[in-house]
Amino acid sequence: MVKSYLKYEHAKSFGVVTSATSNIVWQAKERNGTGAGQAVVAANEEVLCWDIKKGELLNRWKDERCTSPVTAIAQSKTDPDIFAVGHEDGSIRLWDSKIATVVVNFNGHKSAVTKLAFDKSGTRLASGSKDTDVIVWDLVAEVGQYKLRGHKDQVTGLFFVEPDQQVEDEEGTQAMVLDGEGASQGFLITTGKDSLLKLWDLSSRHCIETHISQTNGECWALGLSPDLSCCITAGNGGEMKVWSLDADGLASSARRVEVTTIHYLKDRGTLLRQGKDRTTEVIFHPRRDYFTVHGSEKATEIWRIRSDAEVRKGLARKRRRQREKQKDKKKEDEAMVNGGDTTEDVSKADISDVFVLYITVRTGGKVRSVDWAVMSGQKEIHLLVATTNNQIEYYNVPSKEKSERKNKEDIPDYTRALSVELPGHRTDIRALSLSSDDKMLASASNGTLKIWNIKTQNCIRTFECGYALCCAFLPGDKVVVVGTKGGELQLFDVASAALLDSVEAHEGAIWSLSIHPDGRSVVSGSADKTAKFWNFKIVQEEVLGTTRTTPKLKLVQSRILKVSDDILSLKFSPDAKLLAVALLDNTVKVFFVDSLKLYLNLYGHKLPVLSMDISYDSKLIVTSSADKNIRIWGLDFGDCHKALFGHQDSILQVAFVPHNSDGNGHHFFSSSKDRTIRYWDGDKFEQIQRLDGHHGEVWSIAISRSGNFLVSAGHDKSIRVWEETEEQIFLEEEREREMEELYESTLTNSLEKDQDAADEDGEVAAASKQTTETLMAGERITEALELGIADLNIMKEYEQAKLTNPHAPLPQRNPIFLALGNISAEQHVMSVLQRIKASALHDALLVLPFASVPMLFTFLNIFAMRSMNIPLTCRILFFMLKTHHKQIVASRTMKAMLDGIRTNLRAALKRQKDEMGVNMAALKVVGMQIKEQSVKEYVDENWQEESGERSAKKRAFLHVA
Repeated sequence: MVKSYLKYEHAKSFGVVTSATSNIVWQAKERNGTGAGQAVVAANEEVLCWDIKKGELLNRWKDERCTSPVTAIAQSKTDPDIFAVGHEDGSIRLWDSKIATVVVNFNGHKSAVTKLAFDKSGTRLASGSKDTDVIVWDLVAEVGQYKLRGHKDQVTGLFFVEPDQQVEDEEGTQAMVLDGEGASQGFLITTGKDSLLKLWDLSSRHCIETHISQTNGECWALGLSPDLSCCITAGNGGEMKVWSLDADGLASSARRVEVTTIHYLKDRGTLLRQGKDRTTEVIFHPRRDYFTVHGSEKATEIWRIRSDAEVRKGLARKRRRQREKQKDKKKEDEAMVNGGDTTEDVSKADISDVFVLYITVRTGGKVRSVDWAVMSGQKEIHLLVATTNNQIEYYNVPSKEKSERKNKEDIPDYTRALSVELPGHRTDIRALSLSSDDKMLASASNGTLKIWNIKTQNCIRTFECGYALCCAFLPGDKVVVVGTKGGELQLFDVASAALLDSVEAHEGAIWSLSIHPDGRSVVSGSADKTAKFWNFKIVQEEVLGTTRTTPKLKLVQSRILKVSDDILSLKFSPDAKLLAVALLDNTVKVFFVDSLKLYLNLYGHKLPVLSMDISYDSKLIVTSSADKNIRIWGLDFGDCHKALFGHQDSILQVAFVPHNSDGNGHHFFSSSKDRTIRYWDGDKFEQIQRLDGHHGEVWSIAISRSGNFLVSAGHDKSIRVWEETEEQIFLEEEREREMEELYESTLTNSLEKDQDAADEDGEVAAASKQTTETLMAGERITEALELGIADLNIMKEYEQAKLTNPHAPLPQRNPIFLALGNISAEQHVMSVLQRIKASALHDALLVLPFASVPMLFTFLNIFAMRSMNIPLTCRILFFMLKTHHKQIVASRTMKAMLDGIRTNLRAALKRQKDEMGVNMAALKVVGMQIKEQSVKEYVDENWQEESGERSAKKRAFLHVA
């Protein structure tokens, strides 16, 4: 009989505050809230919303089908609940934060999305990627409009530039243009790592200006001022370039047709940051004259934009100094004459007089991203910072007006008001240990030990410790022992949150700990080539200044075992008879516990053994090594049962499952630097399952005493819990599934290469990308068309037969139509087309061969005749005409079909137009009636503004002279 196993699945993950793959976004509180707002951050493949004041997790957005890390987040300007989230695989998801669900999925980029930006109206989204393309997406129609090509390296900055449209009337004064009067689609400004700064006209879809943005190589950041008057590009060496942007010129150029050589972007000069590292972000304050800029160091700089009056004052002061220097009277006269005409012209001022460094905020870790927290009615400015060491910080910075009042000379003082740091480690977790009842988890890293409640995922205790390399709960689960890199053994009491004892145990790093099965002693193995045995003793300790004593737990060394090389791992056998020790010379030595005599030598690994475990019946020992192999040995004769090539990189840990579904306890897990965890059968020597989910090396795993879940911790700072499910695994099926995944990933890649060969040199391309989803959708359409055409032919014959014989029997239709409730062929085809997502429809239609286009057109004709979903019909028709234009024009039969479709479509569209016209007129009439009777139930968005004006007028004071 085929042996089946139970499947382990990813249940939950915690321990990440913010991951360093993406930017941070500040979201305002609800109107009546008192808190400091929320931080929306990436946590590997999820997005988290933190309440900054309480440090609580408010929301977790996770798409089950998405496994790649988040790389960019943007918030819509018009609807603050809508967020765009870009991922490493090039996909973009639109989330509604109120209900935490995905609204739309987009897939157009070949590699990680680096920048996202919404336009002013919130109906378009622009995305830049590492594949050097910029795609503009239409959020209403849910499709990619076009792809802009021009950068030669990844896109590092992206903003919509949409100046208010103005036209000059007869007298030459500016007049506003109303929406809809041929409004332009606006402009897009982008920067790339190739140091190009580009300005794109979205109406004509081409690049109208290109500049070299940095003198010293790459450009890594772009900031655009809220009033669209200037932008700043920044790159290596702390260099920032300021560019003035002629927004009014752009606005009026949108109406013109003639070709002009006006430059809308002008270089205003260079500023130098204090930090000389690579600048990663430049962000302007949305309401005040400040911008913040930072690199990858532990600081972010806040710069201030001086007002015109301040700039004039500064220029006057400079000129005064120059005059004082020129002592010669004649020179002074000349300077007076020359200086007389140049009344301080602000636009000609040196850029360093306009932009000045205001304050440098030192942060608790290297800065990954910052965002301004905008509070209504507060004088201070607030900065939200996400660091690379897994924490969020919130700073209060006094504004210029406030600090001026205090003291002119003082450098303004900033304060770190709030932070979210407790729910995660600052550095990688190196060791995990579960309590005996599986309710608590200890995780240890460089500097901290944290105790977690597994069920609620809350951090219960945080201790400061050394550089921890291993940890373990002592029996009773009240005390945790930690072995550090400095050779110390530290005992922590969970209940009182105190350090009980710290022992200088070894001269070298303590790489491994093993608790004796009777729970009375522990053995520690170190790089100083010794293993030391420690007993737990309760010592009565005097309380200082009194005669009372208190019991205290201490570690007392009992024995020592010296070996020939550094000890990397050690393990007691569950029957307490043997102690296995792995050494740096690639061998494992097994000693008797009572006499410490050598029992077995296990040779075979080509690189050091990093971890090992002994099965619960003390019959098998499994070892994992840096040579990517796992070896299973018998403990009776020390023979190697099997060597398994386990992973693609060093295998960091192995652990047996105490009671697996068979009960013999010979199944085990292994974790590796290749980011995977694998589940093995130690009797049949086969891989049962591969667990993917971590985005970095998996440093440590811990398996529950009951065997129904395991916990893993990796370089991505996340702690993940994998639970055993009731679902069964059959090895054959698992292997097949893995092969299919491999095939599918190569299949879509091969399709992509053919697609883009034709338009490689074009500046604009179609925003399409083939995925397995679109391939499947294309196959479904072909299938439905073939079924439908066959059915149409059968029904046609039946209609003709009925003319000669009214009692002709009903033909035998395809059982699918009957199963779906005896629907017609065109209804079936329409339902298949409607079920395909709007964003995937174009790519699905590209899969169709030209041979099936006539079939599709036959149905489009029927849809037009019967007015079935006209918008979808038109979309498909226009896309197919655009794609297969040459073939359709060359074919005679297709021309006749197109004539029929045109006639039917025009009639259907005219009907719809008339209907809408009548409805609009009726609504206007109803609206007028309601307004006359002034019943306020029917609310229009323009009414609120009027009522707002009225209430504002009421509050104004009247001066009676």
